Amino acid sequence: MPSRQKKVVFSVGGVLSFTAVLLVAAAMGTRWWVNANVLCQTGAQLVNATGSELDKFMGTVSYGLFHGQRLKQCGLGGRPLSFSFFPDLVDVIPASLHVSVIFFCAVLILFTSICCAFFMYNAFGNPYETLHGPLGLYLWNMISCLCSCLVLILYAAEVKLHRLSESIANYKEGSFVYKTRSEKFDRSFWLIFLVFLVHCLNILLIRLAGVQFPFQGAKESDATTGAADLMY
Repeated sequence: MPSRQKKVVFSVGGVLSFTAVLLVAAAMGTRWWVNANVLCQTGAQLVNATGSELDKFMGTVSYGLFHGQRLKQCGLGGRPLSFSFFPDLVDVIPASLHVSVIFFCAVLILFTSICCAFFMYNAFGNPYETLHGPLGLYLWNMISCLCSCLVLILYAAEVKLHRLSESIANYKEGSFVYKTRSEKFDRSFWLIFLVFLVHCLNILLIRLAGVQFPFQGAKESDATTGAADLMY
């Protein structure tokens, strides 16, 4: 590929990486990771509510990595309440798993920033081989892909396996019991998935620029050398 086209491809990769950094940072600061509907089971059982009457006992819980909001309804109107994971909910959540999600989000921002810097360096600088050259871009993007996958998997495990929405809804509730009726991952969670797709696209752009996949060139050269040795 001509040098000018390579610069364009690497510049596009740099812009995509910078956009991914902003997406991860924005996702970390919002509370729109999970949105759940919770039923005040105790209140519904007291009045034997069924069908449409259950709507009066249906509340919502929305939260992210650091804070969230819950709206409780037990037949007497909604009670909105904001909360923070630290230090409010440390005792009721899997703290080590939650901290791991935050840690890998921070690592994802770090390596995505490195991807952006090295894309621009390869586009407008004079890179040398190894980790500073085009082959190094594969490494940084693959690490970012891995980090984004870990964030998605660990957070999904925390929400689903540890019943996080239910734990938050029942936090400091002595007389009422809340049960999760429906639960879905919200826009900020899917932003991390979008970042994963961005890094996959970056890997395709690197290949489009004419850079061989790691170790592929070495295997081809070994095969050529072996055939030449057989001839002589």
